[in-house]
Amino acid sequence: MQMGVMGKARSILTTSGRVVNEAVSFVAFCLLDLIDFLLCFVFKAVDLLIEAEVRPCYCSSAKEAITSSGKILVSEQGGESKIVSLISTKLQLEDISDTLYSRPSLVSEVSRVTLNELKKVKFEDPVLQSKIGNSSRCSTFSVNTTIVEMLKGKITRQQVRPIPRWSDCDCNFCTSWISSSSSSSPNTNTQTTLFVKSQCPTTGEARGDVVFIHGFISSSAFWTETLFPNFSSEAKSSYRLFAVDLLGFGRSPKPSESLYTLREHLEMIERSVLEAHNVKSFHIVAHSLGCILALALAVKHPHSVKSLTLLAPPFYPVPKGETQATQYVMRKVAPRRVWPPMAFGASLVCWYEHITRVICFLICKNHRLWEFLTKLLTRNRVRTFLLEGFFCHTHNAAWHTLHNIICGTGAKIGSYLDAVRENPKCKVTIFHGKKDEVIPVECSYEVQRKIPHAHVRVIDNKDHITIVVGRQKAFARELEEIWSTPNVHN
Repeated sequence: MQMGVMGKARSILTTSGRVVNEAVSFVAFCLLDLIDFLLCFVFKAVDLLIEAEVRPCYCSSAKEAITSSGKILVSEQGGESKIVSLISTKLQLEDISDTLYSRPSLVSEVSRVTLNELKKVKFEDPVLQSKIGNSSRCSTFSVNTTIVEMLKGKITRQQVRPIPRWSDCDCNFCTSWISSSSSSSPNTNTQTTLFVKSQCPTTGEARGDVVFIHGFISSSAFWTETLFPNFSSEAKSSYRLFAVDLLGFGRSPKPSESLYTLREHLEMIERSVLEAHNVKSFHIVAHSLGCILALALAVKHPHSVKSLTLLAPPFYPVPKGETQATQYVMRKVAPRRVWPPMAFGASLVCWYEHITRVICFLICKNHRLWEFLTKLLTRNRVRTFLLEGFFCHTHNAAWHTLHNIICGTGAKIGSYLDAVRENPKCKVTIFHGKKDEVIPVECSYEVQRKIPHAHVRVIDNKDHITIVVGRQKAFARELEEIWSTPNVHN
């Protein structure tokens, strides 16, 4: 009897907590919607004042439909639709996630309803209709949506923007890629290659190559400061190790005109590692967001990838019948809830373009100050290489990478997993921290359901970062075992 009463009380408390969380979340995110809306005008004003131009943002239009034929269907709020043709044979428009420009909010909904009401008034009032009609006939349709403007700038390369922008860091570390490409021709694209930290055998030839891919707002230091020093002498003499800074992060190029699509990230990895170092057959170790890039590489190079080691892969299966896969994944990653704190942080980063730009301005642009204060207060007890990865990126890189890679691959990652499952030569091992609050452990089990021969290892008392940091010696031994053990599935 007592157990039943306690269970009922616990159920009531859980339901009450959920209701309170939803109510508080609704109010909080309505306020954040309004703040982000107002910040849009603030940044436009400051951009115009400092850079003498206003860069388009993703709240400038209600909806765009992008077709793979090289044309963009633009539907302006309260206006007409128009097909805009872009001359491009290389750019794949389907790589752009609709979550960049379509994120439902209270402000956007109110704007839509208001415009619809005004439109009704326009057609119901003959006098007003004639006045508005005359003025509209004199005006011309103006394409001012972000994607159109950014793609035009990307294709024509005529819009030369300050590098870096006023809200981005201009220190030597963050802009090292600019100086390294300054000797090239002015007509050459400055996106030469990624920053790659390598560790190769000093004697003899290596019998294998390993590519390390870091996660979101991180850097190659996540691997080079933890695993590289802890590999055994035998491993160091047997493998060439390559850790990359992804496009837009760490010391790699951070081009302002890039849309940081999956295709761009993959091409840069191929150019910077596979082609530059003549890598023909290799193992991949990837963390978090990097797991998506690792799977895409394995699908693109099925005869080259020997093994995949995935740490906390962000795989959210899209239910059958769900027509908006990208929107579904975005709501799984960022559920617009104030509790738990990790959900609130993810929602803040994923839903608000201008609020996140403020955060990047305060943290990333001033990262040298924050690093100094952290070292001072902690007396270097904090692993500062993690701060380096967290601070050294641009808002443009983080915003586009988050949406185009994590959300944008919502409908694709399942097919990637199917392709890897059918590849008997690729060994798959998955690690996940049991206390990971960023990516739930269930994501790894979902990967295993798609790839039954994948081996999942859940590590007790470890989270999204400590799955490596703090257990680097043990993890280095585990990786060496994976690389040296034959694939029993083969």
